[in-house]
Amino acid sequence: MILIRWLISALTLMLVAYLVPGVAVASFYTALVLALVLGFLNAIIRPLLIFLTFPITILTLGLFAFIINAGLFLFASSFVKGFEVDGFVSALVGSLLLWVMNWMINGFLDVTKGGKIRMV
Repeated sequence: MILIRWLISALTLMLVAYLVPGVAVASFYTALVLALVLGFLNAIIRPLLIFLTFPITILTLGLFAFIINAGLFLFASSFVKGFEVDGFVSALVGSLLLWVMNWMINGFLDVTKGGKIRMV
């Protein structure tokens, strides 16, 4: 199950790089590494940033979370060789598209209690 989600995330990142100008992924291997790095950043760093910027997030009615996502997307480009983001606007569009695509994919895939993935 984890491997399938990892492969789907890598394919989604390849599609985002194809659709968004200013975002480039050199190879599928790079997309696999990028999926791991983004997963780590979203699991460890993002909650800390959300907590630290909670007043700003409340003031902007949650829209500041998009800025945090774009910043992490841009930050990942400094770690992963072969992944390039031209600027903050490309990172914002890329992270929004990645979020929408992951939301749609998670809506189509349903994980049962036994850990099996089935289509809804």
